[in-house]
Amino acid sequence: MPSYPFHTTREDVRIPLPDGTQLAARLWRPVVDEPVPALLEYSGDRLTDRTAAEDARRHPWYVGHGYATLRVDTRGHGNSGGTPGEPGGEQELADGAVVVDWLARGPWSAGRVGLLGVGAAGTTALRLAARVPETVGAVVTACPEGGHRLGGALLAADLHTRLTALVAGAALPPDPRHVGEVWRTRWLERLESLEPPVDSWLAAGDTTVPVSVPTFAVAGWGDPSCSFVLRLLAESPTARALIGPWPHGLPEDALPETLRWWDHWLRGVDTGVAKEPALRSWISTRWTGDDVWPSPDVREIHYGLDGPLRTAGTASDDRYVRVRSPQHTGLNAGAYVLHGRPADQPPDQREEDGRSVCFDSQPLPEPVELLGAPTVRLRLREGGPAPLIAVRLCAVGPDGTSELVTRGVLTAAPDEPDTEVELAACARTVPAGHRLRLALSSVYWPWVWPPAEPTGYALDPSRSTLSLPVRHLAADVGSAPVTFEAPALPEPLDIRLIEPLTARPEHLTVHDIGRHEWRTELSPATDGTRTHPDGLVRDEHTVTAYRVLTGAPLSAQARTDHTVRLERPDIGWDVTVQTRTQLRCDAGHFLSTVQLRALEAGSVVFAREWQHRVPRG
Repeated sequence: MPSYPFHTTREDVRIPLPDGTQLAARLWRPVVDEPVPALLEYSGDRLTDRTAAEDARRHPWYVGHGYATLRVDTRGHGNSGGTPGEPGGEQELADGAVVVDWLARGPWSAGRVGLLGVGAAGTTALRLAARVPETVGAVVTACPEGGHRLGGALLAADLHTRLTALVAGAALPPDPRHVGEVWRTRWLERLESLEPPVDSWLAAGDTTVPVSVPTFAVAGWGDPSCSFVLRLLAESPTARALIGPWPHGLPEDALPETLRWWDHWLRGVDTGVAKEPALRSWISTRWTGDDVWPSPDVREIHYGLDGPLRTAGTASDDRYVRVRSPQHTGLNAGAYVLHGRPADQPPDQREEDGRSVCFDSQPLPEPVELLGAPTVRLRLREGGPAPLIAVRLCAVGPDGTSELVTRGVLTAAPDEPDTEVELAACARTVPAGHRLRLALSSVYWPWVWPPAEPTGYALDPSRSTLSLPVRHLAADVGSAPVTFEAPALPEPLDIRLIEPLTARPEHLTVHDIGRHEWRTELSPATDGTRTHPDGLVRDEHTVTAYRVLTGAPLSAQARTDHTVRLERPDIGWDVTVQTRTQLRCDAGHFLSTVQLRALEAGSVVFAREWQHRVPRG
């Protein structure tokens, strides 16, 4: 166990809400006589099993450096009372405000609270800070999640998987070791009250999240949150961001930087964070810093699609280039959310390029360093339904290898000839001798749902432009190097993992040539059986599958099967939750089916199915 300035105590507490509901929480405190600042992590994930391993390292580390920290399960989740509500909704935020007040008024609290959140909880932290800015002094948000649409197109990747996991998490019972014999009554109340938020998720566009207090944002390049993080920087003068070569989550390497942030804003200690670059980012091989964002060292370089970039697809008698892609275009997109596994990364893009219309540059005479969000402005032929425009930017090596740099999609407005597609923010050095490739397609499955009509679109290259955010190669000359201190964290929680004997491939694609069908199956890293130090056994298995026929957009289907089993063998407690979410579409609607079964000792105690029909528009 590393040595820290302060010793740590831990206790499980219950926080009362105005309606009598009590939230389960775990409180870590330093052994000191004077009050200390407090940190809150407020999440729907179960603190006694789902996040126990991360909590046992992160929170004692903060406490060892002089902070009280509180990890709270939201209403109707884990061992908290009540029934689940809309994630990030009004009830969850109202409850969170009560928790912030409880934390600020504790006799061991100095009254200043910092909010910490990862993923969806990172977004909730920002919204909660906007609700009680007089008490919240600072926020650390890691990979905050946005809406369920990408450029106006409904996500297929990740959406139904997250929905399935959300339903399963809300359907799991309290642990009798923590709540006693009332666990079963509370479980059945949860199950009866469950309503999957399908309508709101399918109908909602991109979310707007307020930034009301000093915010430190952490993300990994390739995570969907990067563009949001850069917008946050541009809008808030007190915000700072750190974007590195990490998967989704809060990397341990970033914890010392978050501690400097807390010390500055919650203790009033001059740690130098106010003088740090607004953006510290990893670009291919090194860390860089930009004092402000947008950075004066980044300028737009424009490439016309009929000059610097060229394609062989222009017919001699028509200035328009036709883009009409097969429905399996996008199968090599890689994971929508990167979790650090080999199959998460998009492979060589030459197959995808062959299903797209490509515009290539000449070999670059010198390296090009990209930092920010590229944009593509297209002049489309008028008439016809609103097309889906998928854009990929690739770096093509001298050997022909096509490496994905970034991408974006847009559902264009009908009868609007001029349209602009913003690609995801990126940081990449494209070496000299490589070519830039702009690849356009009319489908990007299974990231987003295909348009109902496979008509594609036509564009005029002479009035279309790629704009790249190019960072000056000498921007770092004379600047102090960007360095980080590695944290000495507590030993990992002693959780024994038994992986399945016949583990499924991380990512498997099957082409049924006779049926003209493409099928893809994904299995997450969470699969396996984990035995916790207190004897709790959590067994989890998930399979996500997609299918589509090459020429039939309405054949697209997505399904996730998710099973979680919780056991305490010493007391004979054995519960299982099985969930399945299926999504498909017709010409005018998205059609979803959500199924839930709950079992106790192998016997079904609850079963229900929900069906939703949501207009595509």
